[in-house]
Amino acid sequence: MKLITSARNEQLKHVSKLLSHGKARRAHGQTVLEGVHLLQACLQAGVRPIQVYVPEHKRCAGEAGALLAKLPEHCVTPVAAGVLSRISGLAQAEEVLTLIDIPAPPARPRQGDCVVLDCVQDPGNVGTIMRSAAAAGVQKLVLGQGCADAWAPKVLRAGMGAHFLLDVSECVDLAQWCAGYGGSIWATALSATNGRNLYDTDLTRPAAWVFGNEGGGVSAGLLARATGCVNIPMAGATESLNVAMAATICLFEQMRQRL
Repeated sequence: MKLITSARNEQLKHVSKLLSHGKARRAHGQTVLEGVHLLQACLQAGVRPIQVYVPEHKRCAGEAGALLAKLPEHCVTPVAAGVLSRISGLAQAEEVLTLIDIPAPPARPRQGDCVVLDCVQDPGNVGTIMRSAAAAGVQKLVLGQGCADAWAPKVLRAGMGAHFLLDVSECVDLAQWCAGYGGSIWATALSATNGRNLYDTDLTRPAAWVFGNEGGGVSAGLLARATGCVNIPMAGATESLNVAMAATICLFEQMRQRL
């Protein structure tokens, strides 16, 4: 294994572009996982990394060393101390960086449980919703146009490995998709006059949940296509919840009703 000693190395320049630019990720069909936890999730899901870049002193040590021992030698590239910190956004930048192919887009769901995101732009929110969906047993995620890139580094970090448990469809025309979906569609909306209490709503049947933009909520066009609007009861003068928190509450209430 040849040691990389400079961030100007062509391989690391490619990794840096993938970390920084969605256009590069789309052009190459690749992304980068930052940290040992995401490498572990990747391997547990049966995904074969293209290449793993690891600080030289960690190659045979600790958790990273145990994971890397499972990979063919040609898939592991040691990097001199301090080099990866120049391209990674992690606070503890001396972590492994794993280059993978972005999975091929799945068939878009026509029925069954799914989560639909309408212009949710914050990477942390998208990743957290993905993590909550996986934990609540919902395996299909539909991202409309204008959402954060599902395979961006910040989304991957917030998802904590949920990406490998979900079927993720991106850049979907949501109005068109809703017209072809065969189940109930629930939307969360504070302003809906016909909104129903989450805890009084029957969520035992398969359904799609639509969660909207951080500032504007679910678009009027999608609200009109929804089976119903659901409100989360809140005490006091609280006006709203973060979209990721709202999604988590709704999905776990759905799971609770089905247990």
